[in-house]
Amino acid sequence: MRSRSNVLETAVLGLLSSSPLHGYELRKRLNLLLGSFRAFSYGTLYPALKSLVARGLIETVDPEPAPARAAASASGRPAAGNKPLAGRHGRIVYRLTAEGKEHLQTTLASAGPAAWEDESFDVRFAFFAQTDAETRLRILEGRRTRLTERLEAVRESAARTRERLDEYTLELQRHGLEQVEREVRWLDGLITTERDRVSGRDRDRNAGAHDAPAQRNKERG
Repeated sequence: MRSRSNVLETAVLGLLSSSPLHGYELRKRLNLLLGSFRAFSYGTLYPALKSLVARGLIETVDPEPAPARAAASASGRPAAGNKPLAGRHGRIVYRLTAEGKEHLQTTLASAGPAAWEDESFDVRFAFFAQTDAETRLRILEGRRTRLTERLEAVRESAARTRERLDEYTLELQRHGLEQVEREVRWLDGLITTERDRVSGRDRDRNAGAHDAPAQRNKERG
């Protein structure tokens, strides 16, 4: 359960890193991000939002447009501050805090086994644009290793039990193997791309280091 909670929190923080959102929009984007089979209910989402607010990682914000706030200030009405305020149709708007941004960056920089497990890999991959290349590569390689181990285990099990299974169970087993094999091939392509990207960056960095002394000598000359 804690792993699932961590996945939801990472997804929420990652989505809010782009822009403030109200709960309804957050839920829609979570469903798109995680897929319909892992959709989160309001009963799961709102306790998570409440926890994130209590920990100072997100906050509620005034959804009024700037002109409305200016008019309120001119009229002498008190500012709303960080109280839970409703957007259109009474929806509360949430925004990432500085502490939330730091927490998200720390999470996205981690590349341990939890990052490539089934429960969290999709969410981590969805925020690869905010993740450095070395971390992306470690996560992809870890995921590939985990799937390769699973593939071998399933193949061994299939070989031992093939004669005892009916045709439908065998077909289901074959389908599962094909799914894992496709993901391994997909990961192979991504890993190659990331390795090329890291190698290219290292070459550029080394070239720049070699060119610097020559440029300084040229300037002196």
